[in-house]
Amino acid sequence: MKIAISATGPSLDAEVDPRFGRCQYFLIVNPDTMEFEAIDNTSKVASGGAGIASAQAVAGKGAQVVLTGNCGPNASQTLSGAGVQVITGVSGKIKDVVEGYKSGRYKTTSGPNVSAHFGMGRGKSTVAGSSKEELVSNAEQEIGELKSQSQMLRQQLSEVMFRLNQLEHRTK
Repeated sequence: MKIAISATGPSLDAEVDPRFGRCQYFLIVNPDTMEFEAIDNTSKVASGGAGIASAQAVAGKGAQVVLTGNCGPNASQTLSGAGVQVITGVSGKIKDVVEGYKSGRYKTTSGPNVSAHFGMGRGKSTVAGSSKEELVSNAEQEIGELKSQSQMLRQQLSEVMFRLNQLEHRTK
């Protein structure tokens, strides 16, 4: 069995990337042996269709399950169509997440947990509920999404600053 995990880096010590379609890497892991393949996600910089392309890449690698922080509607539909189960709301180190998966800590998600373009910082997924419990749940979900989005933006800013620094030093 193979599971795909959205990752911030190419190792089992990396963190789960909160984005699916625009994550930095996918780790394709055999949970029984912990053997893995790190795949650079070329869709992370796509102007559109990142979720679909990422889902196709993961399905093409034979993954049967995806573990990620968030998954939008296009990626969710593509993965579902390929028979790949999706588990969202996952965070932490990749090796710990795999152990959590093996112990049954995570449950399959029935659909997307964020709206389209969430990974680009444009989506909103909360809908006001009618009861206090629903409002609290929606607020907690939005807090989680905003924290994920904040982490993603910090990562992107770090990458931009790194690249800018590289370019500036080349021109001197």
